[in-house]
Amino acid sequence: MATLKCSLVAQQAGLEANDLKHFGEVARNSAQKGGELLMQHYGALDTIENKGRVGDLVTNADLAVEKLVLELLEQQTPDLAVLAEESGSIGGDQSLRWCVDPLDGTTNFAHGYPFFATSIGLTWNNQPILGAIAVPFLNETYWAVPGLGAFCNEKAIQVSGCTKLVDSLLVTGFAYDRQTRLDNNYAEFCWMTHRTRGVRRGGAAAVDLAFVAAGRLDGYWERGLSPWDLAAGTALVELAGGIVSDYRGDCFALESGKVLASAPGLHTVLVEELGKIKPLEPGGFGASEITAMGS
Repeated sequence: MATLKCSLVAQQAGLEANDLKHFGEVARNSAQKGGELLMQHYGALDTIENKGRVGDLVTNADLAVEKLVLELLEQQTPDLAVLAEESGSIGGDQSLRWCVDPLDGTTNFAHGYPFFATSIGLTWNNQPILGAIAVPFLNETYWAVPGLGAFCNEKAIQVSGCTKLVDSLLVTGFAYDRQTRLDNNYAEFCWMTHRTRGVRRGGAAAVDLAFVAAGRLDGYWERGLSPWDLAAGTALVELAGGIVSDYRGDCFALESGKVLASAPGLHTVLVEELGKIKPLEPGGFGASEITAMGS
């Protein structure tokens, strides 16, 4: 069973314990500051725009928080590159870089639904090392650093001990292209819903991963994600004792946009169940509408 190896990646990047502690503090502080600014905009947005795909929004809060976070990262780690959702790639050497999502859960935020976060992860050659996720409405900041562990604020966290699918509470999401492709996670959602205590759809991948790391949820799968959605949260799950992989249980690839993260006792069965599920077929229930939209 393949998983992330944050500590090994940190060694490959040549990072010592003091480096990791410093970068962890930078990530945590920057995420917290971003979350605080989000709350200043919460319920008082000036602009909400569509970036081209249905449901893919950007607000003045996204832009303001990204500006703040990029300034903080530049001040504290001027030699590191950045990949940010709204600004793209910044800096020359992209091997060691920050992945920044200023507002994960923009649609939630725009509607006043209090499930959103600022997420900041550090990666080496697209492999997660550490990260922090601020969930400001709950006054919670999740952070994890190799050698230190995973935490919610100052309290250590770990993944759940769940081992049976029937006892599990899972979470997933649906990509922005769900209305135009048959491999859209609808079949998986129904399959898992009938075999578990329930499946939630939070609408913010970073928060979903943070909750898996904290043991509030037992497992998470999703496709169609971006590196800034996943970098911090996948590090959190592994450093909290969980397993992160692709759907087949093989090595997780940040750039693939597809992830399975769970408690270790549940991971094998989730891989097995996901392997049984076929996507919607043309002409099947729900597929005609998708085919029409994509034509």
